[in-house]
Amino acid sequence: MFSGLLDLPWWGYVVVTLALTHVTIAAVTIFLHRHQAHRALDLHPLPALFFRSWLWLTTGMVTKEWAAIHRKHHAKCETPDDPHSPQVFGINKVLWTGVFLYVKEARNAETLQRYGHGTPDDWIERRLFSRFPKYGIGLMLAADVLLFGAWPGVLMWGVQMVWIPFWAAGVINGLGHFWGYRNYNCADASTNLIPWGILIGGEELHNNHHSFATSAKLSARWYEFDIGWMYIRALEMLGLARVKKTIPTPRFGAAKARADFDTLQAVITHRYDVMTRYVQSLKVVAREEFAALKTPSGGKFTIRELRRWLAAEEGQLGADEQRRLASVLQHSKRLETVVAMRDELTALWARSTASREQLLAQLQDWIARAEQSGIRQLEEFSQRLRRYAV
Repeated sequence: MFSGLLDLPWWGYVVVTLALTHVTIAAVTIFLHRHQAHRALDLHPLPALFFRSWLWLTTGMVTKEWAAIHRKHHAKCETPDDPHSPQVFGINKVLWTGVFLYVKEARNAETLQRYGHGTPDDWIERRLFSRFPKYGIGLMLAADVLLFGAWPGVLMWGVQMVWIPFWAAGVINGLGHFWGYRNYNCADASTNLIPWGILIGGEELHNNHHSFATSAKLSARWYEFDIGWMYIRALEMLGLARVKKTIPTPRFGAAKARADFDTLQAVITHRYDVMTRYVQSLKVVAREEFAALKTPSGGKFTIRELRRWLAAEEGQLGADEQRRLASVLQHSKRLETVVAMRDELTALWARSTASREQLLAQLQDWIARAEQSGIRQLEEFSQRLRRYAV
């Protein structure tokens, strides 16, 4: 039996396999995701061609299809039109068979036409990568067998073939919208799986990404690490990449006596930070009110359930949960106030037809009512709002 050109110890095959799959992960997160789908960075033609060629060899994915499906996921997130939401299809289906959801959506011509704009359409894309997407993985199989031998080569190739379908289509699209922690209270159910984005190239920080989709950097907290960002910075220092946008860092100054246009701009720019901080204040109120709540029509509930109901955006709660929350709010004036004012605050950046003057007047009125509410958390939060700076 052919033993291959390279004779390695067993652990050598493991190390090489992990290295090869990590290059694929880097190609997906840097080229397909951050560069193509979201335009968060520009890539020099040399690394772009390398990534396209490597993905052709290791996944057979077509750039236009991947970018279109991912853009549709963001546009229709957690709705029946989302190509792979575990909130719609269930966690088991997305985690274990997410690749089939991807393949199904890749056959949707409307998705490709509407969301696939701006992807490569040069000679090599038309004549090779898109025309013969499966030839690359066949060539990779031949290369693995030639280098590592029949059985090791086939096993290594098999791992390469399932790596992206499982980790990207399954874990990120599944667990990344089902389990984990959240830095930002964005409208969808995205979560950060762990704070160290190494195994999946930084994609583990999925809540950060959904909150700031056009950021080339996925880490947001000091303890978070995005290895994909490390590679991008290396490419940038070599003149092979140019970062266009990263997650904005809130700036604070002395509290202004009265909010002005700069305050308004800063609040809107850092709206996810604003809402995350507000939800934290809201949870404190919930804890203080929990012991005194009497909800005979709403039934029993836990403090964890109450916090989740209060943090949920519109459309994230089922009919029964909405009814139970409404019953809770009837029995707590403080909770009713902070929830109503949360909705008003969110409307500041949702009202695209309002003028700057109207939005500023609404912000000033919101701050004034918060300071007069008699609710300590609202009073403290209004002080924070007046400190946001551009």
